[in-house]
Amino acid sequence: MALEERPRSCLLRFRHRLEQDMKPSYLMDHMISDGVMTVDEEEKIRTQPTRKDQAAALLELVLRKDNRAYISFYNALVKETYDDLANLLHDDLPHFSLEAQKSSSDSSTSYVQTVLSEGGVPQRPVVFVSRPKLVNRVREKLYWLQKDPGWVTVFGMAGSGKSILAAEAVRHHGLIEECFPGGIHWLSIGQLDKPNLLVKIQSLCFRLEQGLDSQTLHRPPTSLDEAKECLRFLMLRKYPRSLLILDDVWDSMVVKAFDIHCRILLTTRNRSLADSVSGAKYEVEVESGLDEDKALEILSLYTNMKLNGLPDEARSIVRECKGSPLVVSLIGALLKEKPTRWQYYLRQLQQKQFKRIRKSSSYDYDALDQAMAASIEVLPDEHRELYKDLTVLEQDIKIPAKVLSVLWDLEAEEVEDILQEFVNKSLLFVDSHNKPYLYYLHDLQLDFLVEQNRTQLQSLHTKVVRQYQKYYRDGPPTTGDEECLYWIRFLTYHMAKANLSQELYSLMFSLDWVSVKAQVIGPAHLINDYVEYGSILDKENCDVRSHFQEFLSLNGHQLEQRPFPDVVQLALSQPHTSEVYRQARLQAQDRASTGGIYFDLLNQSGVESLSRLVIHPQQGSVYSACFSHDGTKIASCGASKTVKVFRSTSGEKLTEIQAHDDEVLCCAFSPDDHLLATCSSDRKVKVWNADRAMLLRVFKEEHEEQVNHCQFTNTSQRLLLATCSNDPISNVKLWNLNKPSCQNTMFGHFQPVNHCCFSPDDSYLSTSSNDGTVKLFQVSSANEWKTIDVRSIFTDSDDDDVLIKCSTWTADGKRIICAARNAVLVFDVETSDMLLEIRTNRLSTVQHCHACPTSNLLAIAFSNYAVELWDLEANKKMADCSGHLSWVQRVQFSPDGSQLLSCSDDQTVRLWETKKLHTSSAICLKRDSDVLFNDGEIIVSAADNSNRLQVRDGRTGSVLFQSEEKSSRIRCTCMCRQPPAVVLGQEDGTVQASGLTASQVLGTFGSRIRRLLTSYRRLVLAFALCAGSVQVLAVPSGKLLATLLGHTKTVLHCQFSQNGRTLITSSEDTTIRVWRWQSGECKVLQGHKEQVRCFSLLSNSPNDARLLSWSFDGTVKVWDTESGEKLQDVEAHRGAILSCHVSPDRCLFATTSADKSAKLWHCESWQCIYTLSGHQECVRSCRFSWDSQRLATGDDNGEIRLWSVTEGSLLKICSRDSKDGMDSLHGGWVTDLHFSPDDSLLVSTGGYVKWWDVERGEALQTFHPTGSALKKIHVSSDFSTFVTIDNIGILYLLRRVA
Repeated sequence: MALEERPRSCLLRFRHRLEQDMKPSYLMDHMISDGVMTVDEEEKIRTQPTRKDQAAALLELVLRKDNRAYISFYNALVKETYDDLANLLHDDLPHFSLEAQKSSSDSSTSYVQTVLSEGGVPQRPVVFVSRPKLVNRVREKLYWLQKDPGWVTVFGMAGSGKSILAAEAVRHHGLIEECFPGGIHWLSIGQLDKPNLLVKIQSLCFRLEQGLDSQTLHRPPTSLDEAKECLRFLMLRKYPRSLLILDDVWDSMVVKAFDIHCRILLTTRNRSLADSVSGAKYEVEVESGLDEDKALEILSLYTNMKLNGLPDEARSIVRECKGSPLVVSLIGALLKEKPTRWQYYLRQLQQKQFKRIRKSSSYDYDALDQAMAASIEVLPDEHRELYKDLTVLEQDIKIPAKVLSVLWDLEAEEVEDILQEFVNKSLLFVDSHNKPYLYYLHDLQLDFLVEQNRTQLQSLHTKVVRQYQKYYRDGPPTTGDEECLYWIRFLTYHMAKANLSQELYSLMFSLDWVSVKAQVIGPAHLINDYVEYGSILDKENCDVRSHFQEFLSLNGHQLEQRPFPDVVQLALSQPHTSEVYRQARLQAQDRASTGGIYFDLLNQSGVESLSRLVIHPQQGSVYSACFSHDGTKIASCGASKTVKVFRSTSGEKLTEIQAHDDEVLCCAFSPDDHLLATCSSDRKVKVWNADRAMLLRVFKEEHEEQVNHCQFTNTSQRLLLATCSNDPISNVKLWNLNKPSCQNTMFGHFQPVNHCCFSPDDSYLSTSSNDGTVKLFQVSSANEWKTIDVRSIFTDSDDDDVLIKCSTWTADGKRIICAARNAVLVFDVETSDMLLEIRTNRLSTVQHCHACPTSNLLAIAFSNYAVELWDLEANKKMADCSGHLSWVQRVQFSPDGSQLLSCSDDQTVRLWETKKLHTSSAICLKRDSDVLFNDGEIIVSAADNSNRLQVRDGRTGSVLFQSEEKSSRIRCTCMCRQPPAVVLGQEDGTVQASGLTASQVLGTFGSRIRRLLTSYRRLVLAFALCAGSVQVLAVPSGKLLATLLGHTKTVLHCQFSQNGRTLITSSEDTTIRVWRWQSGECKVLQGHKEQVRCFSLLSNSPNDARLLSWSFDGTVKVWDTESGEKLQDVEAHRGAILSCHVSPDRCLFATTSADKSAKLWHCESWQCIYTLSGHQECVRSCRFSWDSQRLATGDDNGEIRLWSVTEGSLLKICSRDSKDGMDSLHGGWVTDLHFSPDDSLLVSTGGYVKWWDVERGEALQTFHPTGSALKKIHVSSDFSTFVTIDNIGILYLLRRVA
């Protein structure tokens, strides 16, 4: 049939406009899927040279086709959001009837059978009753998929016949021919994890490709994303207008995997599954009860009797069962074996008075109870006892036969036979989609068993534990199969139910158990165990329970990493008084005796963690997190576009919602916790059912820019939702959830509004804006009540922009607090007077603040990764909460004030117990440091976060020396003992020593520290400042020995000569200076064109004055430090040189560069002897082995390579397959490398510290710091002690366990 005249004229009339604006490649996919265009036609169009030529060719094709092509072209424009072009075609759409159904009284034609058989659609069961009304309703919905892809969901209870109904609906010639000529493809799903889902899709793709040309075959997909794309291609290009049936879908994960813009029918118990995907959606509900005639038909089929021949008891049985398909089938199965027991089964149903079961509103509870009793009683005695054992199962848990084989002490094959008998009698369900099969009870069946065997529950659970102990006497299973998963997850549950307290103590107070369970199923279930069974464990030892729970809560995010970390090494960072540490120490010593390497954290008190729980909810920044009002849950959202809900006690994930099309900026619970609101950069506001993760409302039309914040009223009495956005005018709105549009818009701000907050009594709404004001609006009238001009407070700044990040009300509603720049300001609500100002570090900004609802505490989040707690009444900082590794975006107290949560760009949410928080005594140190190792003593010098130079006893953490605060940032430091001096370099270019006396420095420390300092009186310290100066100090007196001026920019590195008389410094000013620091004499080494970050003496001999320097200018230069003469100038790399190292035998040196290469150079000829290529990122670090035979190089992707120096060949790539959660091999750049004296081991720093077996290139151990981005590591000469500082200023001293 040709295209009608009206649509043809329309296309010709608007042809030029269509050719100018549309992109054909996007439209043709939809048209191929609709079956109006072939792949060959698409290829011809794609060969046109320009997009405009392709558009013209597509229009020519549509003009040659029929009305269906015009409609498909129009729909494609709509789907690709060419709304203006679609509007041009709309009025001339042809009249195309969808009423194309062809009746077929006999649906079992040869054609239908062939199509269904090829697609794997199951045949009718032996016991089959027709349900024409339901079948027709499903077919009616399927006809809506004739033109457009979409979803038809058939939902209802288990046992209601959904699968049979779906198969029957497609057993129709007209439906297949008109709607799904590409075929019907059936896929049984069940409860799947991701790997098994991948296998299912691989199988389907393989089946679909069997009939295709061999040239179009693809390799099997190896990931879900690949599988999804492969299936999308097949369904769109090779099987357009086909139907995919997904049977027995349990998880939205499955539905999302098939969200490929095709036609899908799914059967499920969960009505809301399709809410998580795009496309048109239709539903058919399958009622749980059959009418009397259908129920009687089931009984007649089971008993092989005619309907009119059924005894009178049959109708009575149906009435007692109230038409439940499950119960009727259960009784029918019994009657099939004992066809003379009609009266007996009826009598049992009538006489048994069971307690009404509470689990489901779809089943007839009494009928199910009665059918259960009748079914169990006909079992053989021995099988009846075995069935009773199933009482111990948890609800909704499937169990493999091997678990019951252990419980019953029977061969697995015999157990499978018994279970099959239970299945045949409808006493048990089997998930045959898994291999091995998994067996489970319906919730109602399990409730019935528990009620029947209530007095025997303890003994039944005891039997489970004793059988486990008998079978696994050598240790728990670790295979990771279904049997292993069951025992690891539920053994503690059975012990607690059995009241086996001693066994529970022994298990849960064991680091071995913690390691096994965390590795098999993750830490959240473990933490739940300590919470759930805490009352039992505390009877034995509440401190030990607390030790284990805190260890897991603070390290849970590490235990989720793959490869799985060494739990013993993690536990060695616990307090030395902890039972966790005690067990770890013993295990480490035992393993060290057989070659294992472990490292004890000597200064554990210096890295005290104050957080109670660390959750890693998102891939990407976490922008918002909030407590539920009952305090039991936490919701978080961020850059991943999802919202996740967790238990606040353990971090166990409860719900995950694919919430928006762009970053989710805020989430908030309603006062009753039933609702969850989200807002996003996609300009939409959504409201969800928090328990079911079901979308209830979408408000998407009124905000025109990103929506920054949302909050519900504090009470449900008059529930409203407030939102604010970047809109220029209509940027604050109030929503009544019962109305489709906003209830009120609050006007007053003319710049973006970042935050909104209801007063405690919901009378007012505060708004915080980029215009520098906080406004208070009356909620009832939406009128502005008053404006607080925060911008006027910052009169000392040249910058006019004062962005108000947020505001929060005190619990009494009398004060309002706002965050702007680096300050938190407290105002009186009535007078608008400022009552208090909290100013913070000028280098960081306040991101958020929140007032505690039950106390005077205020939490403040900063851009410098910190969280602080302040007492508003005392105007005093009460606590530092350190641990985040990036900007902290949000803080919130729990409703009872006992906990505080914080979320950050570091992808974590941290929970803190407010009663345990305090101002930490551990000062944050900068990573530029120097360390002296001397007879077991460790001396560390580094700048602190107040820009004071500190010298510390590494073992005790005691401060040996502390300078005054410097005006210019300290950038580097070095120490020497002879002569006694200490140097610092500054950003102002000077090299200097301050005039502190010992009494000034020591006055705050007391006599104990005075005595401790006596052993370090010969120490000299140098440090450099960003101002370019270098200072030389005597420690502990603090006496200024020298101020060395000359550098004009930041001093980057300083180093004493072997005899301590010469100090060498390098700077951003491109020069190197050689100082006789005691006399002030200086030689300037000039020649580099860019900053000189480091240098190295070519020899330790006092007679060799040669110095090697390297620079971002790509050159290496050799200098005579005595004369200042430049001896060599080597153009080494095209990019900046990032590191250089001289071999111990002084014959070679190596350079690494941002050009992704490393080079080996000869120290005599200065020629490059090898270029080492292969790194994919900047090569950041290098180090020769002590025998000068190997070179280790590390890059910015975390990869370490080992090279042969003599041959210039690659020896090993260290553990290339061990990428972490940040997609790095080392948690970041490899910044430092050191070989052990015997060259058998290598230590490296990056996001964490790793030790490697040099010969095998395998990681032997990993130390995870609290922070990350380690810059360097100092190693003792015997390779037993390691010192480093992380990016949040924590000092770590690690000693190898002997």
